Amino acid sequence: MTAASPPPYDRDTWPIAVCMHGFRPVAADGTRLHDAAPEVWDDVFAQVAALGFTAIELADSHIRPADLDASRRADLLAIAAAHGVTPISVHVQRQSVIQPGRGEENLAYAHRTIDASAELGLQVFSTGLHQPFSDAQRKALWFWTAQGPVDPDDAETRALAVRRLRELGEHAASVGLPMALEMYEDTYLGTADSAVRLIEEIGLDNVGLNPDIGNLIRLHRPIEDWREMHEKTLPYANYWHVKNYMRDEAGDGSWATSVPTSLELGLIDYRAMVARALELGFRGPFLMEQYGGDSLGVCATNRTYLQSLLPQSAGA
Repeated sequence: MTAASPPPYDRDTWPIAVCMHGFRPVAADGTRLHDAAPEVWDDVFAQVAALGFTAIELADSHIRPADLDASRRADLLAIAAAHGVTPISVHVQRQSVIQPGRGEENLAYAHRTIDASAELGLQVFSTGLHQPFSDAQRKALWFWTAQGPVDPDDAETRALAVRRLRELGEHAASVGLPMALEMYEDTYLGTADSAVRLIEEIGLDNVGLNPDIGNLIRLHRPIEDWREMHEKTLPYANYWHVKNYMRDEAGDGSWATSVPTSLELGLIDYRAMVARALELGFRGPFLMEQYGGDSLGVCATNRTYLQSLLPQSAGA
């Protein structure tokens, strides 16, 4: 194996973004954050900056870059910049390009999001194949404890996913963007082998994996070994949602349970996995993600921990 090139960043400069889970997508008065007044956006970025973050991922559950007009995009960048925060990525979620009845519409939306991302100067276009929550997931305390949609075990549908994702990857490449595909249960990105095969089937240098294995270790069912999943997927990683969960399970596989926790305390050993990722050549941004509790506060704690795992600057 060829030795990886030296990292382009150190622990003080590596892009580490915060997620938007800590903010309500819809206010008490019914106004969506996407449509909120500038002073509401100002408060969002003020809170992000107060916790020491200089980068944020725009989740389309909260703000949809594709559906902002030119003046609102300018407002978004100006307000963020006033607080020293840079939107570095967009994550299109639950808009699968093979969702029954909506695949073509979701594909068109993803294309518009890529164009908007380029106009905003973002560094990553991230998406996946997960679909909207099922009724059971919407009712559950933790959505991952209930069954959601499942991609069919069907060669024709998988081939359609490859074609449409390749089309998006080619578009992203044409505007200078990497495209990251998020691992998620019960999709063609739901196991390490299937996810790697999908990237290889797409066959574009700018299309890689978002190895969000936290999505998989939280499941209340038998799972793949987290070490093996990382070993298989990290060589394809170009963007990384990192989060962790406490997990317990019966030796006979009859039950499993999980709850969110910090990067340092959960099942995944991120000290080992980050070191391995850098060894394998990972050079993309990180995204701090957390469900439950004070999401922003835990993300800040996780950022400090993650920075301690990254290389020091030369001469430090």
